[in-house]
Amino acid sequence: MIKAKSLYHLILYSIIFIVILTSSFTFIIIENAFDEFQEKIEIIKNDHASKKKELIKEDIKKTLKFIEYYHKKFKGIKPEEEIKSDLLNAIELMRDTKDVNDYIFVYDFDGTLLYYPISNVKIGQNLYEFTDPSGKKVIKEIIEVSQKKEGGFVQYIWYKPVIKDDALKISYALSYKPWNWTIGTGIYLDEIEEIVKQKKIEYDEKISNYILQILSLTIMLVLYSIFIYKNATLLIVNDVKEIGKYFKETQTNDTRINQDRLIFGEFKVIANYAYDAMHNIKDKTHMLEDLNKNLQETVEHQTKELTYLIESQKKFLKNSVHEVNTPLAIIRTNIDLLKMHTPDNKYISNIESGAKIIQYIYDDLSYLIKKDRVEYPKEYINFSEYLIERLNFFDGIAIANDLEFINNIDEDIYIKFNKTELQRIVDNNISNSIKYSYAKSGIYIRLTYFNDEYVEFSVKTNSDKIESTDMIFDDFYRENNSRGGFGLGLRIVKEICDKNLVIINLDSNDKYTKFTYRFKINEDITS
Repeated sequence: MIKAKSLYHLILYSIIFIVILTSSFTFIIIENAFDEFQEKIEIIKNDHASKKKELIKEDIKKTLKFIEYYHKKFKGIKPEEEIKSDLLNAIELMRDTKDVNDYIFVYDFDGTLLYYPISNVKIGQNLYEFTDPSGKKVIKEIIEVSQKKEGGFVQYIWYKPVIKDDALKISYALSYKPWNWTIGTGIYLDEIEEIVKQKKIEYDEKISNYILQILSLTIMLVLYSIFIYKNATLLIVNDVKEIGKYFKETQTNDTRINQDRLIFGEFKVIANYAYDAMHNIKDKTHMLEDLNKNLQETVEHQTKELTYLIESQKKFLKNSVHEVNTPLAIIRTNIDLLKMHTPDNKYISNIESGAKIIQYIYDDLSYLIKKDRVEYPKEYINFSEYLIERLNFFDGIAIANDLEFINNIDEDIYIKFNKTELQRIVDNNISNSIKYSYAKSGIYIRLTYFNDEYVEFSVKTNSDKIESTDMIFDDFYRENNSRGGFGLGLRIVKEICDKNLVIINLDSNDKYTKFTYRFKINEDITS
């Protein structure tokens, strides 16, 4: 950073800064104008090409309708060859001979030229393997694209008689399949260069005006700076010197400055403020010392209370999870015994669904407690079988909520992962899909290979759109507070995925919500 040793230097630096600043503005304005010019040129080119393409497309469609109509009208009345000859003659009569761009060409599917009014190429010559200067097989591509339902466009380089040179060209072609004809027409795209040249002239004029305006402003600013330098700096320096003398005097004499010693009113105000400030600083220094002492004591006290509260919460959560495990196991065991005696009882099924939800929440809380002090080694897991196993676990809950799983799971997909962490990812996504899906809708579960290195697991639901996709993985965040849960599940999922380099993609709109997880098959990062 440049430091001014005096006001003289400050004025000099200001002039240099103005020159640099205006030069920078000039460069930025010219660069922005150039970018704007390039964008306009692209728009003009695209609009021109689009309009021309639509025109030739409509011309060919009308020609094809005419051929179809004439063929059907005289089929069986005239010989086929005579009908073809009549149509080619009719196309020639409809052409504007004064306009070199107004023409139609006809090839058969073998590449034999049947009609091309403005070329020196002989009718009957086979051009199927003909290539333009870029190596593109023009006629072959035109014939192939014409056989599509809506035809198509082909861009290539072709000789233009008017300029007696090659030019960029685009053609549209459709096929008349009863005769194996390819019918098309084309336009040259070099006309756009004239429009570009005109826009270039306008651009140069605009830049010249910008430079002239900025140059004028620069000269005015420099002249003004010189004026300030000549007329104001001496007076300012005198006032600064007087204030400096006054500050030295206040060390022995605690009185306000004599206002007649200063010229500028602003410096008089500064001198008075300085006098008041020196007294206020002394008073507030003592106040701050007392305040800091009290604040330090308060912070220490609150920190102790907060630490105690956090430790109490951790202890409560740990004890609660431990106490839940035993009664939950008893409930699950007795449900299984009841189902053996009464397998189709809906009340027992509802109780089992509730118990499974408690089991899923228990697993989340248990993982939260252990994750920072337990190592989770990886092993090769049959992802396909494990996913089906978890779906079977949640199947009763889905049925109780009028939902069904629609699976698309490839067989024998193996990944290297920790089973506990994989369960947290799978269970949280399946549980959320049941929780937020519309009633009587499907939950789409998909597991497949993405490529040789990755597999993809996705859960797609018919549910409300997630509005805050950037917050959905935060602690305690819930998109819909009327639903159950603590808002911790997806935060656990995000933490596990980040740790194991699993790629997450969330796609949510008014029609569906889809969570996709991309696992590396052989990830060596230790959990």
